[in-house]
Amino acid sequence: ICLLPLAASAHGPTRQKVTETVEINAPADKVWAVVGNFQDMSWHPAVKSTEGTGGNDVGATRTLTLDGGGQIFEKLNKYDDAGKTLSYEITEVDVKVVPVTNYAAHITVTADGDKSKVEWKSAFYRGFVNNDPPPELSDEAAVKAITGIFQSGLEGLKKKLEGG
Repeated sequence: ICLLPLAASAHGPTRQKVTETVEINAPADKVWAVVGNFQDMSWHPAVKSTEGTGGNDVGATRTLTLDGGGQIFEKLNKYDDAGKTLSYEITEVDVKVVPVTNYAAHITVTADGDKSKVEWKSAFYRGFVNNDPPPELSDEAAVKAITGIFQSGLEGLKKKLEGG
């Protein structure tokens, strides 16, 4: 007789990924000067204020206060000025504000002639880590939230840099 534990048929959440890109009609150095400043996320339309410590040093922290209320606490994990890329993670956020857990992201600016491409990608788990999540904390809700954050953020960055 084979007695498999019931848990073998159940599985927890799977890691979700979102990648968004935008082309900006501005040189990469100019774009990086904005997006590469970990202590200033004023280019994102949802961010009311950014407060932090540590500048662009690995281990630096920032607190994003959102227009709609709520805060996101983040830490800088990697910063490559020459490569125009940075990596950060959310260290604390209420799942009612952003329905994710274990969120890590990378932003990279690439020169494309006199224009730039900005890629913002992340990996994360949904806000509800057990099986059978409520709809607002499901994989779909997490992906939708991050996609919306990235799209509005990149659009805000484009507007700021193109003066639109």
